[in-house]
Amino acid sequence: MRFDEQFIRHIISNVSFFGSMPIDPDFSVDSRSVTPKTIFVALKGERSDGHAFIVDAVKNGAAGAIIAADKQDECKRALKEHQLHDAVLIVVSDPHDALITLATAWRERFTIPIIGITGSVGKTSAKETVAHLLKVAGMEFIASRGNQNTRIGAALNIVRLRANHQVGVFEMGINRRGEMALLAQLIKPTIGVITSIGHSHMEGLGSLHDIAAEKRDIFKYFTEKNIGIVNGDQPLSASVSYPHPIIKFGLKTTNQIQARKVRMVDGHVRCVLKIYKDKYPIVLEKPHVGAVNSALVAASVGHVLSIPHTVIREAIQQPVVVPGRFERRPLRIGRGAIISDCYNANPESVKAALAAFQNIETGASKTVVLGDMLELGVNSPFWHRQIGRFFRKAPSLKRVILVGNLVQWIEKTLPMGVLVERVPTWQDAAKVIEKIAPMQENLILVKGSHDVGLLHLVDHCAR
Repeated sequence: MRFDEQFIRHIISNVSFFGSMPIDPDFSVDSRSVTPKTIFVALKGERSDGHAFIVDAVKNGAAGAIIAADKQDECKRALKEHQLHDAVLIVVSDPHDALITLATAWRERFTIPIIGITGSVGKTSAKETVAHLLKVAGMEFIASRGNQNTRIGAALNIVRLRANHQVGVFEMGINRRGEMALLAQLIKPTIGVITSIGHSHMEGLGSLHDIAAEKRDIFKYFTEKNIGIVNGDQPLSASVSYPHPIIKFGLKTTNQIQARKVRMVDGHVRCVLKIYKDKYPIVLEKPHVGAVNSALVAASVGHVLSIPHTVIREAIQQPVVVPGRFERRPLRIGRGAIISDCYNANPESVKAALAAFQNIETGASKTVVLGDMLELGVNSPFWHRQIGRFFRKAPSLKRVILVGNLVQWIEKTLPMGVLVERVPTWQDAAKVIEKIAPMQENLILVKGSHDVGLLHLVDHCAR
């Protein structure tokens, strides 16, 4: 079973090859992240056309590209002008449709367990924890790269499946209605996980009940042979009648996979992991409820895959660093550290981050940098005001830097005694940190929606 020219010709009608493609290539839509076995897929986007980056992709080492038929003369001419004669061109009617079609057909060739992971919070961390478990268990697997959780991202990862793989793990993210059904149709997970239901992408998905319904479409193509894994502490997932088996995880005693006697001790989580009737004491490195949920998801998946409980216990206690998810980095200026939790933000994830930050025992001065929570729709002011009120539960957090416009609503409800400074951009926030950092040892939490740009702030202030 090989992903080669013969396979592509069998699946795609009216395809033409100019040059020889490598067997079992990788695929990418980013001309900067290519290897000698990469086929660059030239997608037409709203802001740019991938065909304009064909030369860059090949210069960076790509073996060739999938291009549109109406662009082939232009692409051939550009490659010839730069003396790039060895690149293979795969000409199709539409590169986007071709990639989806190829991924769909390739997925149908595999009967291995395919794990799909979705949720409003914790998708990437749960995926990485599951992947770490599989690695410790000695299994051959692929996991979706980074946060490639859209339909295009899923397709790029599906075509990485090979005959030696025993498991596939795919993150599934949505921000519009109907997207989960399309993702499920492409990935066809045999094990589906919903980490949580929360107020995220509400502009495109609607109410909390609408979000839950969309997330449950991960099970759209399930039969009685498939298994769903849901957060049993959330009624929107747990109190639903499913036509297929369900495993519930969480803190409640009604869950099959539980974390019992959860305590925050010395910057760690200590609890008892319960897998049905078996109990194991565990220690998790991060003092964050998200770490508990990721561990429970991995334990649930491991149980379904019949991984020994001793291996599950060993794996979930080992630290898994996920960039931008409560990731601790040393400060570049001054003494102390910065905690980057700013890949994205919604009310639930911000409250969890603040609670975890509150639970860290340190002699350093704590500072919170909060950016706008985006895509919350007409109720956005309400949810930002709720964050301000939440600081009453985090009395050790006395300094706050607010970044953006919507955060003005946080400022209105912060408790008395909290030193607050509101700035428009991450660059302005960086200047504030540069001013306070040399004065004392600092521990700084950075949290906000991706488009606020706080990841740039972290890279600027941290090593």
